Amino acid sequence: MKNQISLAQGHAYLAIPGPSVMPDAVLRAMHRPSPNIYDGELIELMPALLDDLRRVARTQHNVAIYIANGHGTWEAALSNVIAPGETVLAPASGTFAHGWAEMAEGIGAITQVIDFGTSAPWDFDRIAEVLRADTAHKIKAVLAVHVDTSSSTRNNIPALRALLDDLNHPALLMADCIASLGCDRFEMDAWGVDVTVTACQKGLMTPAGMGFIFFNDKAQAKRATMPRVSQYWDWQPRIDPERFYQYFNGTAPTHHLYGLRAALDLIHAEGIEHVWARHARLARAIWAACEVWAKGGALHLNVTDRSYRSHAVTALRLTEGRGALLRSYTEHQLGLTLGIGLGMEDWNGCFRIGHMGHVNAQMVMAILGSMETAFAALDIPRGQGALEVAAAALAA
Repeated sequence: MKNQISLAQGHAYLAIPGPSVMPDAVLRAMHRPSPNIYDGELIELMPALLDDLRRVARTQHNVAIYIANGHGTWEAALSNVIAPGETVLAPASGTFAHGWAEMAEGIGAITQVIDFGTSAPWDFDRIAEVLRADTAHKIKAVLAVHVDTSSSTRNNIPALRALLDDLNHPALLMADCIASLGCDRFEMDAWGVDVTVTACQKGLMTPAGMGFIFFNDKAQAKRATMPRVSQYWDWQPRIDPERFYQYFNGTAPTHHLYGLRAALDLIHAEGIEHVWARHARLARAIWAACEVWAKGGALHLNVTDRSYRSHAVTALRLTEGRGALLRSYTEHQLGLTLGIGLGMEDWNGCFRIGHMGHVNAQMVMAILGSMETAFAALDIPRGQGALEVAAAALAA
């Protein structure tokens, strides 16, 4: 290492794939005394907040809020529509699809996992084969991870809906949009998704602690057939509460709601179409730089085909286990924290760049400039001109 002097003083940059950078407006909205949870402005805030959440998910259907992370919404969604002994299908292109399937097993479901590895999207021929073989329609739901945060693979949700319709299979289509909502294009109703799960700490730019489930009438009809649902996970009182506390089955996450209100105001002021376009442009700049660096032979993008890459997170690996070394250098010498590798065999070699939510062009160039600095300091082979091609992608 050429230079041991730390330059990390000043404002640190957390460029991990969630929790994402929190906007100042969100933090200001949360910096306040506790409100009355029985009367007043907090209760009055809820109807518009729920409507604006629906606008982000592109749905006219129900939304339930949980004091939980993404894993909590996995279990909540499953608990409302999958009874013990029923079967779910999980096409897996990364760690989190396996995690959701394991959660289903934990509530007594039978899981069928189709593993596509950690660098490839779904193979629809293989999925179709499994669904065709299910002539008795034992599969009650397909657990579809839109963007797997571990691999950065983005899967084709509309094509999965089309496949289910073509085969006349009645399984619920359940989509995990924890990494994608508010980053990658997602349209629940237009795409025919029955249940959508997400959380607040990524594209919704709110500190971790709340999860959301959106569900349509088909999912609600399945809920009506359930022999029992845990009182806490039951979404029914949360969508049709007689009293405010029933939204949350207890005390509301007061300050998170104020923060979320500010975050939704930012999203809708920008416009969701522009939010999606911004994420796509910033992602292309990152990919352009990484593709140039990769010519040196040490850096590899986990997903080779751009059409299957997330616009919110990019998974990479360095040969000789140098991903951990790179992350340590950028964090302690430069003040930039990159994401660890998840679910990969080469744990030390893999790392991830989070570019979701409250992120802009100068922030992306800061990530890339810091990585270029680390490559130079650590003598990691790389192609030349990465920052120039990233700048060109942003200026295009």
